[in-house]
Amino acid sequence: MADPDAYPGMPRWVKISGIMLGVVIVLAVILMATGIGGPHGPGRHLSPADTDSQTTPQGDRP
Repeated sequence: MADPDAYPGMPRWVKISGIMLGVVIVLAVILMATGIGGPHGPGRHLSPADTDSQTTPQGDRP
């Protein structure tokens, strides 16, 4: 009786996707740890004149 063929393993696209995801995660951690990415947050998208007086929106919305 012949031995059944062994499972060929993980598909190549799964391996490549996993490697790419790992590289992206490592790069993100490096950027956060070193501060190369700069300051992030809502203040980054405001002009320098707008950063001093931030107010909450007022209105009739519930």
